[in-house]
Amino acid sequence: MKNVKQIKSTVSSLLLLGVVTLTSCNGVPEETTTAANTSNVFSVEEVLEMVAKENDITRTLYTKAIVGKGKAQGMKFDEDWRKDDVEAGPLPALFLRGVATSIKKSPVPLGLYLGSDFPINAANKFVGKQADLFNVIKKDRKPQFFYDADQKLHTAMFADVAGAGACVSCHNDHKQTSKTDWKLGDVMGATTWQYPKDSLTYKETIDVLNSYAKGTTDIYEQYLKEIDAFVNSEKPVVGKKWPSEGKYLPTAKVFLDSVKKLTAYETMKKLIASNN
Repeated sequence: MKNVKQIKSTVSSLLLLGVVTLTSCNGVPEETTTAANTSNVFSVEEVLEMVAKENDITRTLYTKAIVGKGKAQGMKFDEDWRKDDVEAGPLPALFLRGVATSIKKSPVPLGLYLGSDFPINAANKFVGKQADLFNVIKKDRKPQFFYDADQKLHTAMFADVAGAGACVSCHNDHKQTSKTDWKLGDVMGATTWQYPKDSLTYKETIDVLNSYAKGTTDIYEQYLKEIDAFVNSEKPVVGKKWPSEGKYLPTAKVFLDSVKKLTAYETMKKLIASNN
């Protein structure tokens, strides 16, 4: 059993790493000083579960607090939101795509994409082994892990559940939909994460979490820039308030701070538990 001094040292080191994970907005830790950074201490499954949980919380917050409440205030969200003649924000699936694009541009070898058996975009339809595993996920909603030998990537699939009315109505009403009877609570698809190594150091784990946080910030800031360019639509006031209070949107910092408050405890608990 560790003595009190050892435990305090462990927690202090992990808190340092956790602060970097949960407060860095540029995806690059300012300082890494523990010996744990050079030895593999997390399995790839553990790390992908951590980042998947943060993604689940982030997307739920965006879907409910931004898209759902925003629509109630007259704000628009559209799959063509990037086009010059469309004054709108990204739908939840496109928000995730923006995060994935940011991660892909980073030096962190983390892959992320969203698939389904009834996708809006046919390119996102699961096939082969992933289609088989998705059928299992729909039954028990538990994550599925496997090694993709063709890509040489460790892969994890997590259920993507319809947790907000905005998701259901958008998919049911979409002109390209192949399924019109989605309901709240349905497993609509699965987020798939990939990483080349079977285990990660603390530093690599921090890098993975930071790359996701940076992706969230990047796509949200792109949304705010889109709003700033609106010509024919009323611009929501960007600051500390949320759409639940009126035609407002939080800044990127306020949005990310809210995400961190919701994810910090679970992430830190896993970091500390692994060291023990």
